[in-house]
Amino acid sequence: MKTLLFVVPIVFGVAAFGTNHILANAENKEAVPIVEEVQPEPEPVVVVEEKPDPELICLAMNIYHEARNQSIAGQMAVALVTINRVNDHRYPNTICEVVMEGPTRVSWADKTKEYPIKHRCQFSWYCDGLSDTVKDFDTFMEITKLADIIMTQFVVDITDGATHYHADYVKPAWAATKTRTTKIDSHIFYRWEK
Repeated sequence: MKTLLFVVPIVFGVAAFGTNHILANAENKEAVPIVEEVQPEPEPVVVVEEKPDPELICLAMNIYHEARNQSIAGQMAVALVTINRVNDHRYPNTICEVVMEGPTRVSWADKTKEYPIKHRCQFSWYCDGLSDTVKDFDTFMEITKLADIIMTQFVVDITDGATHYHADYVKPAWAATKTRTTKIDSHIFYRWEK
């Protein structure tokens, strides 16, 4: 199975201190502080790195590769399709499993490894044969923030329960078997009725 590997350092806080003296008698050649603010010893700068949540990274990677050129609504819609699939019994139970879903083949070089079959995955970027490396890190970080909001807060499903979507310039055969719910940017969304 192809593995997503992406390390994202998350900085939680930086502490910094300064001193503030009130100087007396500006005519004196040596200004003497009459009131000195008592400052504690500055604490060292603390940078906390946490291992990122793999589910968050999978969702962010899916949004990045499927909709980074879309509006926030378009990116959110792609994320919601992923979440809707996780919540549907017909799909895997985790975000990463949903993103990586598709048939695999055994490696010819190492029989213990499996790779996705090209162009057969649920999300095309995952098995299109192209590099999955994030090239626009700033955009990826913004998308990661959006993914975190979608995963941790209540978000209205603007796709009306969609489990599928496609670009508006293609007409996949499966679309006839699903209920169209909406079009956002260049994607058309569908719900697989239960």
